[in-house]
Amino acid sequence: MQTSQKHQTPASIHRLYHQPVQEIEPFCVSRFQILDSNASSDIGSQGTAVSLQTLKDQFFTLESSTITDGVVFYDSPSALSVSSNRSTFSPQGSHSGLSDPHQSLDNAYGSPFSGSSVTDDNYELRNKLRELEVSLLGPDSDIIDTCNCCFTNGATHAASVANWNQDQLMEMIPRLDLRDVLIACGQAVSEGELPTAAGLMHILEQMVSVSGEPIQRLGAYVLEGLRARLESSGSKIYKSLRCQEPTSSELMSYMHILFQICPYWKFAYTSANVVIKEALENEPRIHIIDFQIAQGTQWMSLMAALAKRPGGPPLVRITGVDDTQSNHARGGGLHIVGERLAEFAREHNVPFEFHDAAMSGCEVQVEHLGVQIGDAIAVNFPFVLHHMPDESVSTWNHRDRLIRLVKSLSPKVVTLIEQESNTNTSPFFHRFIETLDYYNAMLESIAVARPKDDKQRISAEQHCVARDIVNMIACEGHERVERHEPFGKWRSRFMMAGFTPCPLSSSVTIAVANLLKDFHRDYRIEERDGALYLGWVDRALATCSAWK
Repeated sequence: MQTSQKHQTPASIHRLYHQPVQEIEPFCVSRFQILDSNASSDIGSQGTAVSLQTLKDQFFTLESSTITDGVVFYDSPSALSVSSNRSTFSPQGSHSGLSDPHQSLDNAYGSPFSGSSVTDDNYELRNKLRELEVSLLGPDSDIIDTCNCCFTNGATHAASVANWNQDQLMEMIPRLDLRDVLIACGQAVSEGELPTAAGLMHILEQMVSVSGEPIQRLGAYVLEGLRARLESSGSKIYKSLRCQEPTSSELMSYMHILFQICPYWKFAYTSANVVIKEALENEPRIHIIDFQIAQGTQWMSLMAALAKRPGGPPLVRITGVDDTQSNHARGGGLHIVGERLAEFAREHNVPFEFHDAAMSGCEVQVEHLGVQIGDAIAVNFPFVLHHMPDESVSTWNHRDRLIRLVKSLSPKVVTLIEQESNTNTSPFFHRFIETLDYYNAMLESIAVARPKDDKQRISAEQHCVARDIVNMIACEGHERVERHEPFGKWRSRFMMAGFTPCPLSSSVTIAVANLLKDFHRDYRIEERDGALYLGWVDRALATCSAWK
């Protein structure tokens, strides 16, 4: 990415964020602007007043956050709701030790892996922050003696950070734990301690890197989200980070890179295909309704298998649901998917029909799905239901409405693949910790497949993973579309809609296990409570379940 002519990047940025990413030519359309660093702070006599020139049309970039001789303060009210747009998809044994199985939000739902390390014990957190203050200022600091903890007077702490020179700062940073500083900064933002948050962000700028270790890369994306939250610029950054799914010719584009080096989408496609094939084994007319059809390539392998059915293949009808925001990725509308699948079906002598529903899942009604009498229906929800707003966002509750709508179709089977995380209704700080835990595991899994300075990996992460992190941290209300729920919550929703779980056969587990042979040995699968979990080390990252 290139620095804009209007906003020149300070030279010190280049040594702090690493800059190989600047040489990357992005496949995505959007580019970042870079926030000018001509911001000033004015700490009032009470230690709480903070002012900043309005920066409504500017936002930070992942490689170019501002560093000045002082601290950039944010003129942000206590209301932290910011704008965004809709998105697509994103351990105890992890190297950074983010998980704590004793404090898991997911344990209540029976997750077989350890979940997030959220603690409600404010006393312990304050002690941890005191340790951080000692690391920052030394045990004999007057600030510690006077305030007892850095967060009892955020303005004083921020002011002291502003007065450090770069040599002092660089000397101090190796003694700090990046995760501790991130959590402290998230806590400060959560409690409205804006001067403290600004001071910690100044420190984090020196510690994070998009070409560093997984926790450093995560720190860069989390820092971007915190800034966007305070600046109410989450919408702009999120839109700029949106990664359109690539066309089939863009083999080295972002989503293709992640598809190749990570098993998450292959896990979704493989497990769903096996479930659907078994459920519709003897049906002469098959109708698959895919609520995120994307390129439609998932169904090619299923049609190839159906072509070998004794007695001949069935009639296959596919309804593809996808909103118009994916048109650019395909180079056109859903008709492109239909034509591609029709050509594949002809090559394999499979009778085929395609029906498109070019709309968001929130807009779908029964009449949009092209259901016909005699269809044996299978419905596929691949990493999409968590984008539907639920009762906590809107009285329309499209999440449950869509599940009930599908139930009214009397499908033979419904496949649900979702990220195993708990960020939907959690308060901000709990959501912040869960995001750290989940995406640290994901970035660790990506790190084993590509070198940390790999330019393609950096671009793919920034545009296809960072955007989700920014959305979860920066946005609230309707603008926060990344609203994950653990499997236990999905199970409750489906059962309340009248569904019963379908046990997964051993064929599903075997197919996924064979898939994982091509990936790192630290990926794990485990079947529990009717679902198949995919995890990295001891952290569950995705689940597959089936319903009827």
